[in-house]
Amino acid sequence: MLDRIDTLAQQREAFRADVLDGLSRPQKTLPSRWLYDDRGSQLFEEITALPEYYPTRTETGILNDRSADIAAIFGPQAVLVEYGAGAGIKTEIVLAALDDPRLYVPIDISGDFLKASAERIRARFPGLPVAPVVADFTDEFDLPADLPRDGRRGGFFPGSTLGNLGRKEALTFLARMRRHVGGDGVAVLGVDLKKDIDTLLTAYDDSAGVTAAFNRNILVRMERELGAEVALDDFAHEARWNAEASAVEMHLVAQAAGTISVAGRSFAFAAGETIHTESSRKYDVDSLTDMAGEAGWSLDHVWTDAEGLFALVSLSAA
Repeated sequence: MLDRIDTLAQQREAFRADVLDGLSRPQKTLPSRWLYDDRGSQLFEEITALPEYYPTRTETGILNDRSADIAAIFGPQAVLVEYGAGAGIKTEIVLAALDDPRLYVPIDISGDFLKASAERIRARFPGLPVAPVVADFTDEFDLPADLPRDGRRGGFFPGSTLGNLGRKEALTFLARMRRHVGGDGVAVLGVDLKKDIDTLLTAYDDSAGVTAAFNRNILVRMERELGAEVALDDFAHEARWNAEASAVEMHLVAQAAGTISVAGRSFAFAAGETIHTESSRKYDVDSLTDMAGEAGWSLDHVWTDAEGLFALVSLSAA
């Protein structure tokens, strides 16, 4: 059963509203959540396998090395709630290590992609109940009311997706996850750590052009779902470093003056003007500890790779 928190019509209306709002701003922007339709989710999975994109393989290595420690954090008969589940490849490492888990609850905005992932998890773990929830984890939503009450609830948020949220959004998300798991709940998060800029920028602008296709796919989605009129070839992908925000930013750069028309409105672009589509903030342990504390969590454990590129951290409800 697929529990649809938002109908497709509601999602499309939210997409339209975000596009009209974002393209009206002096710095045009589109929320990164809209990068992840089914095609965008597929492209992102391709990105995770690229040689330049270190986060996925580094995090996977930590998960493999520390799976027993992570399973001990969640405890026996856990209800595992994963936010932005995607393909769930890394989740399999955790599920395989857990002691008699009660339920797996993957949450993702892309319904068809989530359904396929849930079916694969069911086949991989035939005794494990799986209850997918279609929702945007950056918006307010409740978990299904019929989830088991016994067994510790654990939030799982791998992949450094926390870095895609601004500080206010990240605090809101962490507080929501804290509410979802309850007073005795725990969580394990993946976070990308601060490092040299060349390594960061290369990871977001690969030589095969997959990240560029992923970024430009949001324009394709606007055409398909909103009937937008946009010259796709007039926009190029660019990754840039924002030192003040400690973030890699993705932009779509207009190669020539032109317009995008959508929902009866037209938005003019000068040559070189950009649409900011995603920020990926990089953390250190101190800043993450402070933010977790503000949201009602205590940061208990930090696991990193040998080069200090990436970290998995465990949180407990404070």
